[in-house]
Amino acid sequence: MNTEPLDLRDIHLPEPISWWPVAPGWWMLAAALVLIVLLLYIARKSYLSRQLRRDIRTELDVIKQQFQLTQNRSELARSLSILLRRACISYYPSANIAGLTGDHWLNLLDKTSGQRSTGLRFQSEIGHSLINAPYQSERALADYDAEALIQLCECWLLSSHDKKSQSRISQTMAGQS
Repeated sequence: MNTEPLDLRDIHLPEPISWWPVAPGWWMLAAALVLIVLLLYIARKSYLSRQLRRDIRTELDVIKQQFQLTQNRSELARSLSILLRRACISYYPSANIAGLTGDHWLNLLDKTSGQRSTGLRFQSEIGHSLINAPYQSERALADYDAEALIQLCECWLLSSHDKKSQSRISQTMAGQS
């Protein structure tokens, strides 16, 4: 028997497992998380957009019911004017519209109106009653058509206000400077 030591090499362990490149399952998980966050963002934005529309519709219904009870045309014009201004500020937060008055305000409402097919305009006798009615006596207000004013404001409030309207506002504001 041969008692000479054998010339064997020691056992080599494999390299430790690297964290890179990541296994395909982790890539799919990361993509799924990004997709979920994106969908949640879109859903929240859509919900808030619809919430504004629901709030406007609810407040408009309250104003119409109040008018049916009181038949106060001055209060109707005041309430509709406030609602229009609040809605316009909510729809176009980057525009400086809070200080607009008179014909400038009516012109802005006409330019941002999504529905042109009704034929009603804010720069008409009906639209001007929106500005003048809160400061006139009830006797002087007998001539303006309250139902037409409600219809005009309702068309504006419930129409779509999109990016095209935003560019029209920018043009209008630049023209008034």
